[in-house]
Amino acid sequence: MPAMNMLSGIDNRGHGPLLRNPNQHWVDRQTSNEEKHMLLIPAIDLKDGKCVRLKQGRMEDDTVFSDDPVAMARRWVEAGARRLHLVDLNGAFEGKPVNAGVVHEIVEACPDVPVQIGGGIRDEETAATYLNAGVAYVIIGTRAVTAPHFVSDLCLSFPGHVIVGLDAKDGKVAIDGWSKLSHHDVIDLAQHFEQDGVEAIIYTDISRDGMMNGVNVEATAKLAQAIHIPVIASGGITNLDDIRALAVVADEGITGAITGRAIYEGTLDFVEGQKLADELAAKG
Repeated sequence: MPAMNMLSGIDNRGHGPLLRNPNQHWVDRQTSNEEKHMLLIPAIDLKDGKCVRLKQGRMEDDTVFSDDPVAMARRWVEAGARRLHLVDLNGAFEGKPVNAGVVHEIVEACPDVPVQIGGGIRDEETAATYLNAGVAYVIIGTRAVTAPHFVSDLCLSFPGHVIVGLDAKDGKVAIDGWSKLSHHDVIDLAQHFEQDGVEAIIYTDISRDGMMNGVNVEATAKLAQAIHIPVIASGGITNLDDIRALAVVADEGITGAITGRAIYEGTLDFVEGQKLADELAAKG
């Protein structure tokens, strides 16, 4: 992990003080054998202040799983989650934070677990605000594709805290809340962002997200083989068989798997899923 000059309280481009090092506990864990394990990461997708899940990114096709996202975050932490994945769905479509207040409440309620947030982060001020609030990682999606220099600037300002989310269908990257398909190849972009210094790539196969029909292991492994930074799998993780399938290729650089609808609807027991991932990593 790159050194974090924000430990001194000032980032290297003069954005002012960061109140604390928001992922020091994560750094500590990475010094142990924990880094060898594939994390199962609960997704909390925020729409109008509620915890929902979409099918294939369609805002009109949502299922509300909780009116209290903070309580949901606590539930997953109590179940043993080692990281939380938050998405401001309204923010992704509007291009600015909409559910930031809820995000801050979750960070305050779960101070010992790293939180990563995506959706509506289109400028450095927004990223700095989240990191100041204790978020460990900001996830850049659409802006990474439409303005690649934004990612390199963020990596200079906040090294170790920037993740790029690449959402793809048939190898091409989607933007604007998956409403548009670009001509960019997902592997080419991932290699570019690796050079910029991003901490990890979240890869989502949007044809499978929320559809409960299995993770695209082949495409995820292909991406991981093409870069040297961690890949976090997302989209289609449905049951323990998907965990087993990802564990087979985890050594390629797949360090985590984000799961949403499956743990909410019960086809995947979160505790059992993380236990299995840990056991398979120990055997490996």
